[in-house]
Amino acid sequence: MADKHDKAFILWFDEISIGDVALVGGKNASLGEMYQKLTSKGVAVPNGFAITSYAYRHLIKTAGIENDVLDAMAGLDTHDMKNLQERGEKVRGIIKNAEFPDDLRHAIIEAYKKMEEEYASNVDVAVRSSATAEDLPDASFAGQQETFLNIRGTDALIENCRKCFASLFTNRAISYRHDKGFGQFDVYLSIAVQKMIRSDAASSGVIFSIDTESGFEDAVFITGSWGLGENVVLGVVNPDEYYVFKPTLKEGKRPIVSKRVGSKELKMIYNSDPNDVKTVKNIDTTPEERGSYILSDDEIIQLAKWTCIIEDHYQKPMDIEWAKDGDGVNIGTGGLYIVQARPETVHSQSSSKRVLETYVLKEKGKVIASGQAVGSMIGQGAAHIIEDSAHIHEFKKGEVLVTDMTDPDWEPIMKIASAIVANRGGRTCHAAIISRELGIPCIVGTVDGSEVIKNGSEVTVSCAEGETGNIYEGRLKFVIDRLDLDTLPPTKTAIMMNVGIPERAFTECQIPNAGVGLAREEFIINSHIGIHPLALYYFDDLKAKAKSDEKIAEIVKEIEALTTAYPDDKKQFFIDKLAEGVGRIGAGFYPKDVIVRLSDFKSNEYANLVGGTLYEPHESNPMIGWRGASRYYDEKYKPAFELECKALLKARNDMGLTNIKLMVPFCRTPEEGRKVIEVLKEFGLVQGENELEVYVMCEIPSNVISADAFSDVFDGFSIGSNDLTQLTLGLDRDSDLVAHIFDERNQAVKDMVRMVIDVAKRRGKKIGICGQAPSDFPEFATFLVECGIDSMSLIPDTVIKTRLAVAEKEKEMGIKAD
Repeated sequence: MADKHDKAFILWFDEISIGDVALVGGKNASLGEMYQKLTSKGVAVPNGFAITSYAYRHLIKTAGIENDVLDAMAGLDTHDMKNLQERGEKVRGIIKNAEFPDDLRHAIIEAYKKMEEEYASNVDVAVRSSATAEDLPDASFAGQQETFLNIRGTDALIENCRKCFASLFTNRAISYRHDKGFGQFDVYLSIAVQKMIRSDAASSGVIFSIDTESGFEDAVFITGSWGLGENVVLGVVNPDEYYVFKPTLKEGKRPIVSKRVGSKELKMIYNSDPNDVKTVKNIDTTPEERGSYILSDDEIIQLAKWTCIIEDHYQKPMDIEWAKDGDGVNIGTGGLYIVQARPETVHSQSSSKRVLETYVLKEKGKVIASGQAVGSMIGQGAAHIIEDSAHIHEFKKGEVLVTDMTDPDWEPIMKIASAIVANRGGRTCHAAIISRELGIPCIVGTVDGSEVIKNGSEVTVSCAEGETGNIYEGRLKFVIDRLDLDTLPPTKTAIMMNVGIPERAFTECQIPNAGVGLAREEFIINSHIGIHPLALYYFDDLKAKAKSDEKIAEIVKEIEALTTAYPDDKKQFFIDKLAEGVGRIGAGFYPKDVIVRLSDFKSNEYANLVGGTLYEPHESNPMIGWRGASRYYDEKYKPAFELECKALLKARNDMGLTNIKLMVPFCRTPEEGRKVIEVLKEFGLVQGENELEVYVMCEIPSNVISADAFSDVFDGFSIGSNDLTQLTLGLDRDSDLVAHIFDERNQAVKDMVRMVIDVAKRRGKKIGICGQAPSDFPEFATFLVECGIDSMSLIPDTVIKTRLAVAEKEKEMGIKAD
């Protein structure tokens, strides 16, 4: 840092870098670093200047208020909310009313005039705090002070600089400094004055260069909403969410592995009312805005690429704010900008020791409310509903905080809560970020949590059940399982996993594994799509029929409601959602094999999808009816299978996830297998091309008896022990009358298993199992080791215990891990 900078009131972004934190604070130092070093790499950063921490000290000294501030802070007790509020308010008043030095005023006005020369007269700027201890990797001071948007003119700028300087002593900033071991006068304030990006007429949001929930490092997580970004940061809205997979993105692919439309009920825009002191305001969004994506795929990819550039430059996980500059026609350039970047402060500071900690509910109760889970922990306590920050002093340690939304003013009580529940917000909102940092469970976006949860009632807040978090009545029993992953023994038998829920992939992939032996499409189709593929394929025909058929009109209405982001192309909705679901699993386990089983709904299950009754027959025994392979080449279903193939092609080719392999279920004969291979080829999925392997489920006795012939068609087998057992023993596993006979350990079933393993070994084909048996019965797993099976694919809960059993058996047999 040059000596001349030490006593400068104003420094422009091109004069400062990351080494200047002591002078211009974390935010400004990072903006300067990016403006200088990354704009040449294509990252767009709006220009601006820093009012330095020296300027702040100059204000305090020249105005002669240092002792007044010290006196006001005497007797501070950050654990006494009233004490904290009184002292904070008094100090802020002292600074706001202090005489503003003429030399500092002049310097700020001259800098603003330069901004006017660069952009326009009366240019709109953001006035943002930048504390000298802000954005350290082990302490997130971000959000502790104030931000003021759409500030125009020199008088308004000076006034908002006063407010910004005073905000160094907000209640939450005082409390946070105390908790992090900083003295109240160890931190100074700089101010960023930056050209506003007109996201009020477009969109904005937050990006993390890792997955915020799991810490998965290979994903960019983008959130955003319409309008200015404060609504996303504070959790006022439930934003859109997008995931992009970094490794194949860097290879030039387009791996958007998840897109979720948020409800986005409000947007913050400029306030054009000259009589209103507020420079911005919130308005309701339109139904069209709520149902559509805020970003195009090209824009998502661009932001993800910039995120990788920023992360690679800083060499650490980053928390980034972005904004779009209007529509490019009526307002702004329409371009994307990065307006802030700071170190991510949760996962980057977590222990490097490889201990897997899993919270497990041991009983179920009545669900009172649900929302988005933040983290994977469980918390309990008496619910304390607080509507606004005026009542936070009433909150007691160990209670569950239930509210509409939080902002930094709430942090003094958030740190003593056992859990947090918020009606609004997404996984990058204030409540989510702070709860992660504090290590407490949090559920956001419950909509009505503060209404349906009774004040004072005992509740359990569970984030341990996947993406959805649940608030239960009462204190439910739970345990915390801890496993030192470095103590797990290696095995020659590949231990793979069964995965069906894409949202769990980034977490489950951290359990030691050899890939995914069974990735099911059914959950994705049921939960992410919910519509029969033929109803989407023939949607235009349905719309025409709806004019004279009330039943079809209702189906059309349901489809429209589920596909608001796809107003013109319903087929693409199916393709994108299935590709994203499969892609997210493929990304989580990349580059290990992820074997995706093609759709295996039975006719009665397909009929339950929206529009399904229009296309599905009524079968007396769907279990052995029109399912699996027999559908794919049937002209009645082939158009639907085309959509499925396009989705898989998109995941493999466009996203670059060539670790995705395919598996054909319920293939009765080798001839049927050849027909499926031909249909796959017709729709672009060519066996042997671009590393594509095609396996067959071994779940019918004919698959075993004709294993040699099936080996001529497929690259390998995966034993489906459930169907193989019921068809070998000739029983319906869903019938209570004969359920007691169903047992995969039956000798006839084991003989079938041994037979197909022997054939596969002789023919040099891969052979694994993805059925439930080895997950449920350790002795069946050891039987498979004796047979020489290549791999076992297990449900995540049983991977560790089965691995231990397999390792013990291999040791007993003298088998050494590769």
